[in-house]
Amino acid sequence: MAKHRKRTRKRLRKREYSEYRPGIRERLQDFHPLRGFGRSVFLHKSLYIIFGTLIIILIAAAVVLVRISDKYEIKNIYVTGNTHYEDKEIVDMVLSDKLSRNSLYLSFRYRDKSIDNIPFIEKMDVDILSPDTVRINVYEKAIAGYLSYLGRYMYFDREGIVVESSLEASDNVPEVMGLSFDYIIMHEKLPIDNENVFEEILDITQLMDKYELDADKIFFDSDYNVYLYFGDIEVSLGTEDYIDEKIIQLRYILPNLEGKSGILEMKDFDIDTKNVTFEEKSH
Repeated sequence: MAKHRKRTRKRLRKREYSEYRPGIRERLQDFHPLRGFGRSVFLHKSLYIIFGTLIIILIAAAVVLVRISDKYEIKNIYVTGNTHYEDKEIVDMVLSDKLSRNSLYLSFRYRDKSIDNIPFIEKMDVDILSPDTVRINVYEKAIAGYLSYLGRYMYFDREGIVVESSLEASDNVPEVMGLSFDYIIMHEKLPIDNENVFEEILDITQLMDKYELDADKIFFDSDYNVYLYFGDIEVSLGTEDYIDEKIIQLRYILPNLEGKSGILEMKDFDIDTKNVTFEEKSH
């Protein structure tokens, strides 16, 4: 019995010792906040270094981006070679987003690359002249004229190939009338017997552009004689013979016919006779 009591007391002492909990006063005496903070800093020192380095990198990157944005901001834009579109329209096509206002971005975006798939334009190139200045070079399709067909305007080049179809008539090239055809297919040649007429149309339009003449229409009769219309003035040019000289003479004649209505006959014009007559129509 004595041994059993001794064992029981030992067990109680062990239980009492294992269940011991310090009091509040003892806990307050052992509490050291700086010691815990120091241990945390020491244990996580590498994390703080990485975090601080990332912040420095982000700040440096932001500063660099701001400087690049200011230095390469496009302030001067030159557009060359455009006649169908206004300068602002061309600029809006090329500088289509906010990033495009940065010349450095443009240099990468259009490096060795042209802008195409734009109506009436063969391609456009972008040259970076300086960090704040760019030039847009426009290469338009060589359009000779347009025809009205099934409610649309079909534009063709000097070879008679239909290059564009639009719902709008152009002010830069004349409407061509009098040519007969049964069908029109995009990117194919107009089905006309006399294919030389297309080159003749382009020659006439280029000459008129050179001498600042703006015809409303070009008309071909069944024998392919040419008629130009400038408002109420009808100009009979006849065949393509001496066409250059006839257009040059128009440059000086038309200003004197302003406000009049009638037919200007030039089909018998040549270098020797220079025969030109005007038959005015009564209103």
